[in-house]
Amino acid sequence: MTPLKSNEIYGTWATVLLPINEDESIDYTALGVSIDSLIESGVNGIYSNGSAGEFYNQTEEEFDKVSNLLAKKCTAANIPFQIGCCHMSPKLSLERLQRIKALAPGAIQVILPDWFPPTVPEIINYLKVIQKAAYPIGIVLYNPPHAKVKLSPQHFNDIQQAGINLVGCKVAGGDKEWYAQMKKILPDLSLFVPGHHLATGFTLGANGSYSNVACINPKAAQKWYQMMQLDIESALELQDRIHFFLRQHIFPLITEEKYSDPAIDKFLGAITGWANVGTRLRWPYRWVDSIRIREFREACKRIIPEFSEQG
Repeated sequence: MTPLKSNEIYGTWATVLLPINEDESIDYTALGVSIDSLIESGVNGIYSNGSAGEFYNQTEEEFDKVSNLLAKKCTAANIPFQIGCCHMSPKLSLERLQRIKALAPGAIQVILPDWFPPTVPEIINYLKVIQKAAYPIGIVLYNPPHAKVKLSPQHFNDIQQAGINLVGCKVAGGDKEWYAQMKKILPDLSLFVPGHHLATGFTLGANGSYSNVACINPKAAQKWYQMMQLDIESALELQDRIHFFLRQHIFPLITEEKYSDPAIDKFLGAITGWANVGTRLRWPYRWVDSIRIREFREACKRIIPEFSEQG
């Protein structure tokens, strides 16, 4: 597809969840079916190899197969897609980018090098090489809360001043002052925030979300984004109920039982059953046992019925 401009990256983007067999192999048949479900859901776009796609735990051959499958299906359906070329190693991130560039994604996602925390000059050096290798495809910088360097608005200003023109970013968001600074520094940057904060973010200038809420139900997440444009008060009310559901039932899995974000994303998909990829993560990481789905499904139906049915 034609490379996306910043103003063409907006709304609800859904992540590809990675189905893992008991023998640790990837179930590519289930993966293809789940991508078809995302396409049918009507989301604004689809991306691969984020945290929920377990980019950190794939071989290079597997990364190529996942990327090719996504590109083939999205190109045929004429739906925007991005490929995450993320890796803790900057060399492997660059090599992944070089291999998938011919698949013509709308944008390419990268993280910062993640063994030693990079300094600002090292971040700039890294992104300059990545930007040159990706051209004319734009770069979306994925900077999750657990990154060793959490970027501030001033960091983004330094990156821009160095001649690096990101088309988008995926960040944790912030308060009103944070949004004001980001929009002042980078008014044209596609600013994506966590899915469960999107209604508030929408009122403050966020362009969309690479959405954890879409993991629950991508079709419902897309309807919620559309609601924000027509009836923001109702969208904020639904956000309050999403927060309550997550706070009461999901966040304790992270804070008390110490499950990882990818484990939670897969479990969210299992609660409604739209994804049909299971809850299993790759060794050595723990996943939430599927036997627990029923109790969470009932809570979802009670609190956020808009999301409770299969996508």
